[in-house]
Amino acid sequence: MKHLPFAGKAVALLFSAALLVACSGSDTQDEEAAAQAEAAAAAQRAAEQAEAAAAEAQRLQRAVDAVGNVFYFEFDSSTLTPDALGALDSHIALLSRSNNNVRLEGHADERGTREYNMALGERRANSVRDYMVANGIASYRIEVVSYGEERPAAIGTGESSWAQNRRVELK
Repeated sequence: MKHLPFAGKAVALLFSAALLVACSGSDTQDEEAAAQAEAAAAAQRAAEQAEAAAAEAQRLQRAVDAVGNVFYFEFDSSTLTPDALGALDSHIALLSRSNNNVRLEGHADERGTREYNMALGERRANSVRDYMVANGIASYRIEVVSYGEERPAAIGTGESSWAQNRRVELK
């Protein structure tokens, strides 16, 4: 019978130890569960952000497709028209979300000398480039080329043909 109190103490001690181990295990399990829940929530947020970014990129691409990649100019001018500015804003919004480089090809109608039209095509392309740079597109991403009158979009004489040839194409 003398061993009974010691046995009771031993059982109580073992029970207490088991309880402490169970409690500490429970804390660890709770922490792991909380960490897993936080990781799952973070993954969900990242997936939602990626989906939103993809949707925005598609929206911007549709806007660019709607305005096209040709910007027209008035006779003997390298000043951007309001229509060209609106179209350029769509391209700038899309380009600011990517690292793509672009080439601006300047063109002129057949009136004037070859040299004059080459310079006019370059001034037009530079005008587009300057607007893009002023609105956040790095200049090293933009190449400027002038074809002058050498690559007409429309063949013929008359204002309707000439108007189509006074342009900058973004490629």
